[in-house]
Amino acid sequence: MTAGIGALRLSTGAEMPAVGLGVFRASPEETGTAVKAARSVGYCHVDTAQVYGNEAVVGLAIRESGIDRAEVFVTTKVAPANMAPGRIGPSVKGSILALGFVPDLVLLHWPQPDHRRGAWQVLEEMHLVGDLPAIGVSNFMEGHLCELLDSARVVPAANQIQLSPFLQQRGVRDICRKSGIAVAAYSPLTKGRRLDHPVLARIAARQGATAAQVLLAWGLQAGAAVLPKSVRPDRIVENIALSSVRLDAEDVAALDALEENLVTGWNPPEIV
Repeated sequence: MTAGIGALRLSTGAEMPAVGLGVFRASPEETGTAVKAARSVGYCHVDTAQVYGNEAVVGLAIRESGIDRAEVFVTTKVAPANMAPGRIGPSVKGSILALGFVPDLVLLHWPQPDHRRGAWQVLEEMHLVGDLPAIGVSNFMEGHLCELLDSARVVPAANQIQLSPFLQQRGVRDICRKSGIAVAAYSPLTKGRRLDHPVLARIAARQGATAAQVLLAWGLQAGAAVLPKSVRPDRIVENIALSSVRLDAEDVAALDALEENLVTGWNPPEIV
């Protein structure tokens, strides 16, 4: 678990720490420094991906941190280009080789048209024979999840989606809750686009917290794991110092009222 904040129990029985470090678009040098800084202040969850190009640096930084591998939960994601027939298995083995260990959770990064069903079947087989501890998806919306669940032998352990008070994804989260799929939030800080919002400022002042901590606390209280990305040591510390932030019903209602469908990255609802 992460710095006393807790964890989400996956359908496999494993625990996914509720606060993780995202390393999207971080350079190799920044990634290594950030992972080591995060480990030094209690992070037990690192989220990477094939398309980030830094799996090897993540693995090296974890090994150089000197802690037991079992104490760190690592997620990686299969690139959309590697979801084509014949590519997913070798790409996952490449991720394992790059990391230097088997990741705790492997996700399909994107609901790739024409290939997502076949790609999921390959991941299912790798999981069922014991090669992968847990498998899941990322950016899968309601239609994608319903399609997958209609024929899946293995229900995804997690679905990683953009999530913040400004993009609440209630329909997706409802399907995940009913199906036993854990939700992990990427871009929970809106990539900085709403950190100066007056509602966040008001709640943060009353809580003795920062706007970023309020956003992350909202995600946690919504039942999701949160994956803030930062390469700055001070922000890395700030993003995990959440144990004293407790949003009351008035705070949650004010934050829930901020929905504006703010998409800060990929827009998966466009994919059929």
